[in-house]
Amino acid sequence: MHICIPSHPHCAAGMNAAVRATVRVGIYTGAKVYFVHEGYQGLVDGGDNIKPATWESVSMMLQLGGTVIGSARCMDFKEKWGRLKAACNLVKLGITNLCVIGGDGSLTGANQFRTEWSELLADLTKQGKITAEEAKRSSHLNIVGMVGSIDNDFCGTDMTIGTDSALHRIIEVVDAITTTAQSHQRTFILEVMGRHCGYLALVTALACGADWVFIPEMPPEDNWEEHLCKRLIAQRERGSRLNVIIMAEGAQDRKQKPITCDQVKNLVSKKLGFDTRSTILGHVQRGGTPSAFDRILGSRMGVEAVMALLEATPETPACVVSLSGNIAIRLPLMECVQVTKDVTVAMAEGRFQDAVNLRGKSFQNNWNTYKMLAHLSPPEVKSNINIAIVNVGAPCAGMNAAVRSAVRTGLIQGHQMLAVHDGFDGLSNGQIQPITWAEVGGWTGKGGSNLGTKRQLPGKNIEQISLNIAKFNIHSLIIIGGFEAYLGGLELVTAREKYEELCIPMVIIPATVSNNVPGSDFSIGADTALNTITTTCDRIKQSAAGTKRRVFIIETMGGYCGYLATMAGLSSGADAAYIYEEPFHIRDLELNVEHLIEKMKTSVKRGLILRNSNANDNYTTQFLFNLYSEEGKGTFDCRMNILGHMQQGGTPTPFDRNFGTKMGAKSVLWLTDKLKECYRHGRIFANTPDSACVLGMKRRSLIFQPLASLKEDTDFEHRIPKTEWWLKLRPILKILARYEAVEIDTSEAATMEHIIKKTGEIKGGKM
Repeated sequence: MHICIPSHPHCAAGMNAAVRATVRVGIYTGAKVYFVHEGYQGLVDGGDNIKPATWESVSMMLQLGGTVIGSARCMDFKEKWGRLKAACNLVKLGITNLCVIGGDGSLTGANQFRTEWSELLADLTKQGKITAEEAKRSSHLNIVGMVGSIDNDFCGTDMTIGTDSALHRIIEVVDAITTTAQSHQRTFILEVMGRHCGYLALVTALACGADWVFIPEMPPEDNWEEHLCKRLIAQRERGSRLNVIIMAEGAQDRKQKPITCDQVKNLVSKKLGFDTRSTILGHVQRGGTPSAFDRILGSRMGVEAVMALLEATPETPACVVSLSGNIAIRLPLMECVQVTKDVTVAMAEGRFQDAVNLRGKSFQNNWNTYKMLAHLSPPEVKSNINIAIVNVGAPCAGMNAAVRSAVRTGLIQGHQMLAVHDGFDGLSNGQIQPITWAEVGGWTGKGGSNLGTKRQLPGKNIEQISLNIAKFNIHSLIIIGGFEAYLGGLELVTAREKYEELCIPMVIIPATVSNNVPGSDFSIGADTALNTITTTCDRIKQSAAGTKRRVFIIETMGGYCGYLATMAGLSSGADAAYIYEEPFHIRDLELNVEHLIEKMKTSVKRGLILRNSNANDNYTTQFLFNLYSEEGKGTFDCRMNILGHMQQGGTPTPFDRNFGTKMGAKSVLWLTDKLKECYRHGRIFANTPDSACVLGMKRRSLIFQPLASLKEDTDFEHRIPKTEWWLKLRPILKILARYEAVEIDTSEAATMEHIIKKTGEIKGGKM
């Protein structure tokens, strides 16, 4: 089997991870893999543009932005004669599998190429350019696509390769700009990319708490100028020292007339007299190092693409590999292209709500959360409900985003929001006070926990806690934290039998770098920690650039949960990641050392070994360092790094800001409904199992699961869930590190799904 990989005109960070995974998994399965340099132009020109790829040729490229195989616009491929030349080049090399990384234009071109393949072969045979035997050998062409686009404008996938990295670049700029705007009391207008898609603008607005966002899918109402000015004044009156307006480059009004940065700037400075500055980010967004998310996404998509090609038959439609929640799926390529085009048609016809709906569930959720937090004001009539928020356990980035969003959503619902300082200790000591809209301004981008947090569980203080719940008239509780938040929640629920005051609705929002809370595939804070580890691993590897043959042993956080070590292993290209969940013995260590000695005989001279902090009581990081140093004598030398608390700090990544914001808002809306259910005879009484839940991301959606129902799936001794979805990614780590005979778990093999059915065909403006 021969596979070749061209990439499309607009490069996106994370493409190299996809190229690397496709090459290595292709070689692992016995295929011969070719690079096509300079996109479709290389396919047309042939010659040195189509070269065999080797294992070593994709080393040390995970951390590089752009695409190492080059990319170019190609007018020739749009012409039949160009596609004829391309087909001839492929047939001569015996290539019948094409793995295309690009946007909808590149993927549509690939599908057209496949559709007319038989016709192209017939023409080439007639012209005498290929023999009948060659035509027979290459009788059909399989195509699989991976979507690489920073705009996230391809329908059917939650995230395209490159989007998360672009958000990282944007948020770095927004953070820098807001500090100066705060000092000078300025209004800042920031234009981000997205000619036909407002995803980057929308998520940026959520992640920085912007006052207004312009996106092409949902233009503002006709008299938007007046609304915008009122909104900015209201924010200043609430005590805000700055205003932030985010614009997609394709921003338009309801009559589809472009809205420009300058237009908004002139409006604000002339009508309100505010000191206003505008910044157009441009190509900064495309560059830079790929984020951990994009590296893992690219690697997972690359593996899935090779699997799809291996299973393809002449009858299989061309597909794209995609991500839904945290699951790899396959979708018919042309259905996705069709729905993507339907969005443009819906916008052109003024069916803006349809355009938002066609973008998918993730986009709709983002839009609804933004709309609520930015465009609604607290009502005059209050609900007489008090909701308390407490942070528990170790601090992590993104906690403050969840608190801000919960506070503001609660105030919009008419509730009084209470901040509990210093965890359950503060709840028992009465460190409880109302928190206002303005107090949480600017919290989204701050790391750590502004409310203060402690690991202390309710334990002996339960009686005091119940007294304070009565004293402060707390009707429901939001607990944001890690495993301690989960354990504390369980303790409070168990104590309901004795203390009636604890019979109130509660929700736990998982927030910990360890990602070890039962009931959720992801925790707030884990993405920030993962990016910190990945960046540090990049730097550590680079430190050996001038040194021949060096192996680094790095210890990550996570307690007994191997999530950080495994995912950092995938994103930084580790040779091994030792974790508690996958027991390892002396023979395994011996094999790993032998494997590294073999690796050092090639052109790759660096090794990276990750170890989770509690992976094994006896095989400590120091032990591994000693073992590798001794066994590698004469071949390589070793260095050891324990990353420590740097993994808990730092400003939250766009993912954690967005995730925290959505979790905070959703938890308050759920509690509001629960409180209505539990209101009996003038008081709140909630003692059913479903009145105390963990809000978690499971597979494809955010769901509430009763605390009691999660006990069976919890290993309390080691503080981890008994089932962990990411363990299925570990074989990929081993294959990419060139281990032989690795079994991939295909129990959840991606099958072809249909997007048209999922989003609903839109005709005449109805869903």
